[in-house]
Amino acid sequence: MTNQDEGIEFELTDFEEARRILDSESAPQYFLPPEHWTRLRRGTLPTDRALTGRAIDWLLALPPTLRPQNLSVLFPRITNALAEVWHEPQQRQAALDKLLCDGRKGRKGFPFVVRDELIVLRNWTQI
Repeated sequence: MTNQDEGIEFELTDFEEARRILDSESAPQYFLPPEHWTRLRRGTLPTDRALTGRAIDWLLALPPTLRPQNLSVLFPRITNALAEVWHEPQQRQAALDKLLCDGRKGRKGFPFVVRDELIVLRNWTQI
């Protein structure tokens, strides 16, 4: 039996101290230093920073209301990759699903405007 008069033991502290302790104790187990990811990434290509001709043609072929403008400005590499697989239905769906449902931990994901464009594209291709 426990004595109800014992209560909960605690220590008074200020917010800064509590934040420091929580930040140091609750560091995510999946955190890896930036060097780890640098080793795993492929080298950058010129097409990572600009749209390819194929991507521009793909964008122009889409109905104007479906064109992912934010994606093409913020993430030209991904736009180029989508344009490459667009005419292969299984690859296209796999690419869109992977972009929208990335299971890697610690990722912050796309900005909402880009995510929404990807969802619209995925939904349109399933019609």
